[in-house]
Amino acid sequence: MNLSLRNRVATSFSLAAAVVILLAFIVFYHLNNLNKEIESITDRSNKVTLITDEVRISAVQILKNQRRILTKKPTPEMVERILNLCESFTSQLQRLDAHYDEPEVKKIIGQMLSYTDSLKVILSKASLFHRNNIGMTSIGELADKILDAFSEFQDIQYYQNVEREEKIKSIINETKRKMMITLIIAFLWTIILGLVIPGKIALPFKKIKDAIRELQDCNFDVSIYYSQDDEIGEIAQEMNKMIHSFKKFEELRADKIVVENRKFDVLANMVKRPVLLANAKGELMYMNNQIYQLLQVQSEDTIGKVMTDSIIPQCIIETYELAIKRRSKIENQEIKIAKRDETKKSDKEVGDKISVKVDIEGDEADAAEQSEEVEEVIEYVYEGYASVIPIRGRESSLDYYLMVMTKEVQAS
Repeated sequence: MNLSLRNRVATSFSLAAAVVILLAFIVFYHLNNLNKEIESITDRSNKVTLITDEVRISAVQILKNQRRILTKKPTPEMVERILNLCESFTSQLQRLDAHYDEPEVKKIIGQMLSYTDSLKVILSKASLFHRNNIGMTSIGELADKILDAFSEFQDIQYYQNVEREEKIKSIINETKRKMMITLIIAFLWTIILGLVIPGKIALPFKKIKDAIRELQDCNFDVSIYYSQDDEIGEIAQEMNKMIHSFKKFEELRADKIVVENRKFDVLANMVKRPVLLANAKGELMYMNNQIYQLLQVQSEDTIGKVMTDSIIPQCIIETYELAIKRRSKIENQEIKIAKRDETKKSDKEVGDKISVKVDIEGDEADAAEQSEEVEEVIEYVYEGYASVIPIRGRESSLDYYLMVMTKEVQAS
């Protein structure tokens, strides 16, 4: 499926938003579960604690009233009060029993219930007018057993409270672990999205940038391959068309330059005068046949080279340097080209005079040495005048300088 750049960016933001929402939902889910579990444990603990407090109060009241019966003469009001306390105590134990599933706790609660039932039976049969010592003794024993059972229940409850605290800590740690795993997964997923999605978006721009760099180096044998049918694809297609047009234009320009060079070469050779063309760096760009014959050089020895590094007479070099320095026309500059002597291998410039000092012995009376300079005659193959015409470019570095040599002085 081909998505436009706009839809691709929108999809990226949508995915990022979805990841954030999902992460928030997962964190909320874990925190909600933690809250529910802790709330459930706390609520059950509070209910158990409240009922336990009620049981404790009832047990103390039963114990207090049974001691009154044992120490004083029982009255119907005292017996009725203990019976009511026993009924309330039984109801409290039943409610407490509903909150426990442990067999050990249920066993202790069952014992307290049985002791309470036995206590109610004994109290209902006790004579209010004749004291039954055996029955009164049983009341004290049952009350002590209820108290012992309740003490044992409190010990178990204490250990359960410790276990409950450990369970809460375990639930919190487990929730932390799950949240940490969730955050790590979300972080890795965000990194993957951050590496993949920007790369998918930036890749075509990198291809376009590389193509532009190739164009800057005048390399037109390049194209942008991008198969997606979106805005970037349209830009890539238009740039490929532009590159193709540039390539066509460059081929036409190169052909035109070749044709113009041929025309210039024909015209220069038709002039029958030595013609040279150099650029602003002093590099020779063209020489016609007449100058090749005068200098007796080949094109590979001169064309594209700086004149000072090639076999060019010093007078021509000086004329060009003057024209390049002034960026103006030079007229009727004297030019003399000496005949090349292949047999001599001298480092001296052509046109210099070679002096040979000859010592002539004189008379001893004169007591002086005499010398005579013998000048060597130089043979010139060309003596004339040169004019340099500058062909201005947009910048001085783009200037060209055309030299035409003649035998006669040209009128201004």
